[in-house]
Amino acid sequence: MFLKKRKLIGLDIGSRYIKVVQLNDARAGYELALFDFVPIPTDVVNDGLIIDRDQLAAGIRELLKKVGLKTADAVLGVSGHSSVIIKRITLPLMTEDELSGSMRYEAEQYIPFDINDVSLDFQILGQKKGDEGQMDVVLVAVKRNVINDYVDVVRQTGLEPAVVDVDSFALSNMYEVNYSPSDARNVALVNVGASITNINILQDGVPVFTRDSAIGSNHHNEALEKTLNLSKEDSEKAKRGYTVEGITAEDAQAVVNHSSHDIFAEIYRSFEYFRSSVSDEEIDKIILSGGAAMIGEFGSLMGERIGISVEIANPFRRIEIPARMNAEFVRDMAPIAAVAVGLALRREGDR
Repeated sequence: MFLKKRKLIGLDIGSRYIKVVQLNDARAGYELALFDFVPIPTDVVNDGLIIDRDQLAAGIRELLKKVGLKTADAVLGVSGHSSVIIKRITLPLMTEDELSGSMRYEAEQYIPFDINDVSLDFQILGQKKGDEGQMDVVLVAVKRNVINDYVDVVRQTGLEPAVVDVDSFALSNMYEVNYSPSDARNVALVNVGASITNINILQDGVPVFTRDSAIGSNHHNEALEKTLNLSKEDSEKAKRGYTVEGITAEDAQAVVNHSSHDIFAEIYRSFEYFRSSVSDEEIDKIILSGGAAMIGEFGSLMGERIGISVEIANPFRRIEIPARMNAEFVRDMAPIAAVAVGLALRREGDR
């Protein structure tokens, strides 16, 4: 969708932060040209839907000013359980052109929206194991009005939308560049943002199960506000481990840890569905990204609760950081850049 020819920036519009990444091609792979972010008020974006267009446009302009960009072609990501449907389906063997011609008919059987209200795309994964006449296909449907909302707001800021991608697939792009599929057969890429958790399970580096859940780190804030009677601003500080008057760090951490179990339970249910419907193999490793990955004991508690090794994502692991950039800043904030890096990896003509 929306392909152009100029160099692209990855623009990840979340519910808590807007992140931007630009990558240059380098001899050894990629070099980081740009990475920064700005916070946005709560309720500007929720579950992947734009609630306040003017506030979002103001946040994007602030970020562009911060990084010194006036205009650029941007890769946007969309997500959200209420507007993005990703299905792995089995179809008779056919060519990509043949599938393109019959895609609307095939999709109508799996998409719970009016087929005229969505944008469709697909990726053929290959022949289905054990069945020479069948193939596995990933089907993606996104509500047109959601895409149009993002495109319209981004254009207001001087950027030109060049590609619209899906956040979960951006995660797999990031993983492919920075990690070796041979490290583990079954890897779960889990991105816990403010209002959405993206889950993308890879087998030998190929996405086989994708799901967005409408729960994220805002759940921590709500628990802190309710349990400790904190304001929205103070709950965010307490969640991040900063001092809040009248609240001990131990009390705040206890609330965060307790509320984390609801997020873990949702992730575990997705894993159980994967085991029952896609593969009976165990998941070997979780690569955790998103703002929640930077919260205290969240990653270690996830590993204990779910019973799977958790590694905090480093989306710049194999990307060269030039000397002119603040390497400590890049390293410390890396977990929130996973989707933006995956978006920035998009190039003209790829799928």
